[in-house]
Amino acid sequence: MKAPFPRLPFSLSTATPTSIPPSLASFPDKTVSLRDGRALGYTEYGCPSGYPLLYFHGWPSSRLEAFLADSIAKRHGIRIISPDRPGFGISTFQPHRRIIDWPNDIQDLTRHLKISRFAILGGSGGGPYAVACAHALPHESLSAVGVLAGAGPWIAGTQDVPLVSRMMGVAANNVPWAFTGMTNMLVSTLRWVSGTSYVTRWLDNWIESTKKEDDKTPTQEGRETLLRIAFEGFAQGSRGFVHEAQLLSQDWGFRFEDVTYDKIRIWHGTQDANSHIRLTRYMAEKLPHSELQEWEDTHYTIGERLEEVITELVPKEIHRPARS
Repeated sequence: MKAPFPRLPFSLSTATPTSIPPSLASFPDKTVSLRDGRALGYTEYGCPSGYPLLYFHGWPSSRLEAFLADSIAKRHGIRIISPDRPGFGISTFQPHRRIIDWPNDIQDLTRHLKISRFAILGGSGGGPYAVACAHALPHESLSAVGVLAGAGPWIAGTQDVPLVSRMMGVAANNVPWAFTGMTNMLVSTLRWVSGTSYVTRWLDNWIESTKKEDDKTPTQEGRETLLRIAFEGFAQGSRGFVHEAQLLSQDWGFRFEDVTYDKIRIWHGTQDANSHIRLTRYMAEKLPHSELQEWEDTHYTIGERLEEVITELVPKEIHRPARS
């Protein structure tokens, strides 16, 4: 259930540079104090004066994930606001939280930012949270809600859930302390491994082979940026990761049939091995007002359609060239 952006050549990087890469330095971390005293971290991308789009990151990931959509947002005059969920990045861990609790945090965030109307896009593991917001937030505040390669509901049938995901769900729900300890050990190991010369060369070669012609970012900076983005979700350790493994494998806290927002746009790949298309079809059929667009994509190649998704999701009348 990783984020539907260009696939990194590793499944769970945990290296972080000692300093912030220049690519990320121009996007300062921000926090807002929530009604219960917790801190919610977020970062903004795109056009500061543009139409607001709240982006909900994948699992495991963080607010930095939306950096990969910065250039798209600037081209279309869109302001992306990307919050960390509790326990990820710089947002305070929240014991006993549920997926349906997330709309309360978003309400506090948008009030703080003095935003009365906005669009929402949930990518991968952020998909359930987008649907929860469509259910719980005032409809007049939502101009659009979208789910891109979203994590599917397990109530549709665990036979369509990947074996690794099922194993993590079982571990998270039955022995969370052990799963947390094992993940922390993995994080420490990968943190060391990703700094070795062999992995550094491997990453540099991959970056060079996938870099676009107009991308002038130095290879070292690109590597540090990717590692920082990939690792930031574990900045506080593994508690957030393990707790969310529980949430994604359980009931989401509301019935799809009770979601009255019209309409939720859903985009999913028929070749998605992380979240089977049958799970998404089940959700789309249960939601009274949804539109499912299927593409012959994987969980990662669908990220190449991100610009198409964003420009469909955000009202066309506000698209405009970014202002410097």
